[in-house]
Amino acid sequence: MKEADPVKPPTLRVMTYNVHGCVGTDGALDESRIAAIIAEAAPDVVALQELDVERRRSRGLHQARHLADTLKMDFHFHPAVTQMSEQYGDAILSRLPMTLLHQGMLPTSSSRLAFEPRGAILVQIDVQGQPVNVLNTHLGLSWSERLAQVTALLGPDWMDGSIRTHPFVLCGDLNAFPGSLVYRTITRRLKDVQRWTLRSRPRSTFPSRWPVTRLDYIFMNSRLQAHKVEVLNSRETQIASDHLPLVADLVICPEAEAM
Repeated sequence: MKEADPVKPPTLRVMTYNVHGCVGTDGALDESRIAAIIAEAAPDVVALQELDVERRRSRGLHQARHLADTLKMDFHFHPAVTQMSEQYGDAILSRLPMTLLHQGMLPTSSSRLAFEPRGAILVQIDVQGQPVNVLNTHLGLSWSERLAQVTALLGPDWMDGSIRTHPFVLCGDLNAFPGSLVYRTITRRLKDVQRWTLRSRPRSTFPSRWPVTRLDYIFMNSRLQAHKVEVLNSRETQIASDHLPLVADLVICPEAEAM
């Protein structure tokens, strides 16, 4: 008698992508290029940084809503900057059921480089009945600012409880190099998917035309395993934004389902 096939654990395909306001390295504003790249990668959830909402420079478009509608996904947007009706910030798009858990601003510092407010957004994704928490952020340009922001994110208001109780994903543009203090602070609690999955050297994501370093990351806790990780480097991604998108296929560990 043939044995029944084992039940496959739930899988979540995650993308993080700094889209640079949908302005490419050729200087052209074109949301359709970003949408096409996301559609081809087919993520379940995508964390986007540097989106405009009703800004004159972007023809007054709500870029998060436009991309979500084009891709037939739900979205949550958090503005890090608001000036009158114009906003600028980050979003999470999902084709799976999604609940907003928290969004807000992150601490800054007195550095001359800390001239732009930064925020984060935390959602819960329903993956075949299993909740997975996903946080998207875009950290500052000053090292002291980034350290304060990561310290806040790892604290009780954002991640500490979630890391302990749920499959958890942190992704975004950290503006931090691998091996930096900010990176090491995160990897004390979470695993870098490129380090834990790729047998070869992790792939760079910035700048898109000649990638020489990693600024864009996906981290996961021990309740997840990464089975495949890709930096999407093609003629299209080199032009659409100044960052390359990072995609990871994450599998929920069997023990996580029994929580």
